[in-house]
Amino acid sequence: MANKTSLLGEITKGLWKENPILVLLLGCCPTLAVSTLAYNGLGMGLATMVVLVGSNFLISLIRPIVPKSVRIPIYIVVIATFVTIVDLLLKAYLVELSRNLGIFVPLIVVNCIILGRAEAFAARNTVGRSVLDGIGMSLGFMAALLVLGSIREILGAGTLTLWVMGETVVKFNLLGENYPGILVMILPPGAFIALGVLLAIRAKIQKRLDTARS
Repeated sequence: MANKTSLLGEITKGLWKENPILVLLLGCCPTLAVSTLAYNGLGMGLATMVVLVGSNFLISLIRPIVPKSVRIPIYIVVIATFVTIVDLLLKAYLVELSRNLGIFVPLIVVNCIILGRAEAFAARNTVGRSVLDGIGMSLGFMAALLVLGSIREILGAGTLTLWVMGETVVKFNLLGENYPGILVMILPPGAFIALGVLLAIRAKIQKRLDTARS
């Protein structure tokens, strides 16, 4: 039972306790840049999940044979391989998403979340735990991106876009056709404002939880 609880904790920690964005403040560059739409946030989160889970798996698998002196270059090569696969798949099958995310998909290679989990966790733990850690951290990253993108899109344009593939578009007009939109929310300052509000809300909730436990 204790082992099952521990394994579950590897997944859930990234959602709240060690959320990459709302707690560790990692990966803020793509977070602020691509979160203009809920769809972009979801897509970036899924792309990061594939890279993070795949690289954690492979790095944990090869860690016994990797010399410590060259581990970082090897980790980067592993990560770059998965990023290239994801980038090519997006360009082939999700053209609109690939266009929206732009340079930030290739830049996953240097995302501190990916390399940080490789060095701090995958290189020190079993394959199973490393995969669970990758799933948990990427789910937390995707959830924060999705929430941030939804807030910015709803306030900025009054819509919520969840899927775009060719002529198939899942988009909801939540605030009506005559909603003027808050332009700043889809501009860079809006990203900082929305992220700051989310950080404050998360800190407030955590403070209340800590008070209730004590």
